[in-house]
Amino acid sequence: MKTICYSSKYKKDIKRYANQPAKLKALFDILCLLSDGKPIPAENDPHRLKGQYKGCWECHIESDFLLIWIDDKTDTIWLERLGTHSELFR
Repeated sequence: MKTICYSSKYKKDIKRYANQPAKLKALFDILCLLSDGKPIPAENDPHRLKGQYKGCWECHIESDFLLIWIDDKTDTIWLERLGTHSELFR
């Protein structure tokens, strides 16, 4: 089981979704897969990023609800950002 750590930006991002339990449930399901070292389903489109988030991974929790994280093949998952395309890629 991997340890999940949170960036300060991620902590701010998740506060915006505190009143949306359906989104948080979907996020929790993805985080469980990450912490267990299981692959993210293809329907969530997990892929590496380029540009300002080079070296990070992204997946679609919902159509326009994204999670960005770093997994360096260690026992730690570093959650970077959470939000919509327009919030994350300005």
